Order: sequence, then C-alpha cells, then structure tokens
Amino acid sequence: MEIEIWSDVVCPWCFIGKRRLEAALADFEHADEVQVVYRSFELDPTAPQHGHEKTLTTLARKYGRSEDEMRGMMQHVTDTAAEVGLEFRLLDNVHTNTVDAHRLLHLALTEAGVETQRVLKERLLSAYFERAEDVGDHAVLTAEALAVGLPAERVAAVLGSDEFRREVWADVDQARRYGATGVPFFVIDAAFGISGAQPVEVFSSALQQAWDAAHPTLTTVGSDQGDAGVCGPDGCAI
Repeated sequence: MEIEIWSDVVCPWCFIGKRRLEAALADFEHADEVQVVYRSFELDPTAPQHGHEKTLTTLARKYGRSEDEMRGMMQHVTDTAAEVGLEFRLLDNVHTNTVDAHRLLHLALTEAGVETQRVLKERLLSAYFERAEDVGDHAVLTAEALAVGLPAERVAAVLGSDEFRREVWADVDQARRYGATGVPFFVIDAAFGISGAQPVEVFSSALQQAWDAAHPTLTTVGSDQGDAGVCGPDGCAI
C-alpha cells in the first residue's frame, strides 16, 4: 500500500495530520507493508526567500483580522498540536518561501529513498514549528539535509540551481487534478483521498478500506453442496 501526502513544511495542520496518521498506522496490522511518500505543495509561492515578517502579521493582513484575533486562532492550533505531542512556536515563526525545502525532499526521495525523505520531512517541520527556524534559509536547509545523510556536494548543487523545481510543480499539478485545494491531502493507492488533518479514527478506517479493496476476500459459490466433484491429495470425492 502506498500513501502519498501532499503538504508544506510551513503548514501546521500538515504536522498535526502527520502525527494522526502515524497514530493510525501504529495500530494498523499491515503497517509494515505501507510506504509513505511526501509530495510537494507550496502554500505561498510568492513568499520571500528569507522571511523577516512574522507569520502572525502576514496572516492577519491576508485575512483582514487584527493581530490579537490571529493570536487567538494560533493558540487554538498550538493547543491542538499539544494534544499529539507537538510544541509549536507559531508566534515566533517567520513567513518564508519553501520551494527549496521541497526540492531537497525530492533529492532525498530520489537518491536515498522514502525513509530518508520521511526523516528529512520530520526534521524540517520540527525546525520550523518547534524551533522557529527559517526553512527558507539555505544554512538551515543544508544543516537538516546533512543531518539525514545526504551528500554535501549534492545538497549544495541542488540549492545552487533549479534542480527538482519541475518535480515540485508536477506534484502541485497532480494535487489539483485530484481536486485538492489545500493541505494536508492524503491519497492511498491512488484511490482513496483524505483532506485535512482528520481524526485518527478516520485514517484508521481509510487504511482498512484501502487494504480490503486491494486484497478482496474470495466468495465461494456453492459451498453448501459439499465437496462433490473435487479431487484432493487423499483422492477424489465419489
């Protein structure tokens, strides 16, 4: 089973949704047969490369709210994150561009595989939300990429070029074809979609549905007629 997750590294609900999916997988009996792949989605491609303005200020202006109102909304998200063991620092976050973070996630997937990509995704989310670091800063990105074992020369080459930018755009285009207008957006076996950081039980139900669809149970017809007309290792029914 493959789960594709469209998300952004500056999306708080993406981090919360990640934890809720992980909780569902922890109780899923076929979890060892599940592969999780992260796909790119940029919430704001126009964001500055190196953020200086607080996200609080940016969002208040975008949605026409006062900063006090926005602070209250952020506290609600922070409280929700705490329920899944995350300590958010939303009031300290800066509004920053994420395309380079996504390009490094593509590098990790291409050259090291899904597990390295998963670890890098976790580190980038934690860097932004739990340590309030600027994940548009190449120094931050380089440190996180090297920490998961990506080669320094490849990390520098990607950050110094446009490599994997087309792959980022392709991910965004695919999300739109699926009908996703926001993230997180989860797709199981290209057949079951889950929009948003749904409760754990929703993920659990979807996992079981997807597994059952891929592994249908055989219905035996005529079983009430016994084994007439059947041959086996011990001979043939007469």
